[in-house]
Amino acid sequence: MNKQSIFLYGPSGAGKSSVGKLLAENLKLPFVDLDQEIEAHSGLSIPEIFSKEAELGFRQREQLVLRNAISSIDQVVALGGGTLTNHESRQLVESLGHVVLLNAPPGILLKRLKSDDNHRPLLAGDSEKKLAELLLKREEHYASFPLQVDTANKTPETIAREIQTHLGMFHLKSMATVQLPGYDVRVQARSLDHLGEMLVTRGLRGPVAVVTDENVGELYLARVKEILTNSGFETRGIIIPPGEEHKTLETVSNLWDAFLSTKVERGSTVVAMGGGVVGDLAGFAAGTFLRGVPWVAVPTTLLAIVDASLGGKTGADLPQGKNLIGAFYPPRLVVADPQVLATLPETEFISGLAEVVKHGVIADALLLNLEGLAPRKLGVLREELQGLEKIIRRAMAVKIRIIEEDPFEKGVRAALNFGHTVGHGVELVSGFKVRHGEAVAIGMVVEAQMAEEIGLASAGIVNVISAVLEKLKLPTEIPPHLNRNAIIDAMKRDKKKADGIVRFALPAKIGDVRVGIEVENWEEMISVNISI
Repeated sequence: MNKQSIFLYGPSGAGKSSVGKLLAENLKLPFVDLDQEIEAHSGLSIPEIFSKEAELGFRQREQLVLRNAISSIDQVVALGGGTLTNHESRQLVESLGHVVLLNAPPGILLKRLKSDDNHRPLLAGDSEKKLAELLLKREEHYASFPLQVDTANKTPETIAREIQTHLGMFHLKSMATVQLPGYDVRVQARSLDHLGEMLVTRGLRGPVAVVTDENVGELYLARVKEILTNSGFETRGIIIPPGEEHKTLETVSNLWDAFLSTKVERGSTVVAMGGGVVGDLAGFAAGTFLRGVPWVAVPTTLLAIVDASLGGKTGADLPQGKNLIGAFYPPRLVVADPQVLATLPETEFISGLAEVVKHGVIADALLLNLEGLAPRKLGVLREELQGLEKIIRRAMAVKIRIIEEDPFEKGVRAALNFGHTVGHGVELVSGFKVRHGEAVAIGMVVEAQMAEEIGLASAGIVNVISAVLEKLKLPTEIPPHLNRNAIIDAMKRDKKKADGIVRFALPAKIGDVRVGIEVENWEEMISVNISI
């Protein structure tokens, strides 16, 4: 079984209870405070138990209550500071989910404890001395937990978000309605093997229609059908042609026909397994079939994982422009398994890195420090899954935070369009021979140049962004053979314009992208083929 409970552990004063409540709320999971459960079970306060039964009696009660409190459903549990010194208790919780050790310097722990009304028997008397002794005694024990979060000088909200990013566990609720609940995002190795369990847990039903393209289907369709069948789902595969050139209403119509022939009902589930094109098309087809069928995103490209699978945008292209037809129709679940990237062609992997860089420019400068992604190391990185997962989770966390703040792109979410206004024009005019990520890379450089030209950004930001992109073997200039007037015409038809005016998302600096910016002479900048 794919257990995903989260156990917060660490010394008193580390913030387990306050962070745990927020984390449970963020993930829409039940919250359990083990000390409160012990008191409720015994009818005694923690100090009373220590007074009557000493620490040995308390630990026996703690182990019993821990076993009873842990249910088969995922939850967030705040443990006591010594709960896992018991070997059996540690084995139990580690078999059921993730242990996150929270810690802080002794001085900060002591300050928090002095402002807390709770009485800790093990720290009674000279609390400073007792705390130092307890930390020394448990130093090796605490150090044995691999996932640790320093809580010093951080708010509980920041700590909860940091834990979610570490674990690749998110819940998006800003687009939720009575008909469309919020949805979970899981970014974990081998999560594809648990797809059937995750559908069952969330009450999703069959028949399941797995939509994929010819390339991905050859690699993963048989495996996914077997996984779903083993979980009790009647499953059918629907294969569409690969590539942006097939992101059309004709393909959507073919999907509707396939849904009918595979007996998809309003209570059925559509699984979109593939890159951004598959997700957009299958999500749109699901949202418009029988007035809405639940769907699940299983992204299989880096670009789709860090960007396209998130936010509920679905749709198709018209000959005049990208994504001119579409709707917000969020999935019920996003399952991102980084291991599928092992089969992704190198060019597609590099293309996806452009969206990682974009998220770095918007809100996380650490994503621009991609020395490990130098061209000769790209293949190695995919083998070193843990390092790649960290990058993916940080990039996804940027987008998730933005779309939760502005789900329907009325304001700050437009920052995610950085590089896309120019990029979509380049992509379209190239006949999609320039990949999406490559076009976005070009668009980021051109749009950063615009920001410098109008004085929004200080000189140098173009060089910063270009240097990162060049290191990743991504293009930074509009290909000379592309017709500039055609690119300008495509940009004028872009769906992001308002009141007939093309508006841009432009960087003022790394970590600050402004939205709705008018650039008076943008056509001239495109026509002269900006280069640096």
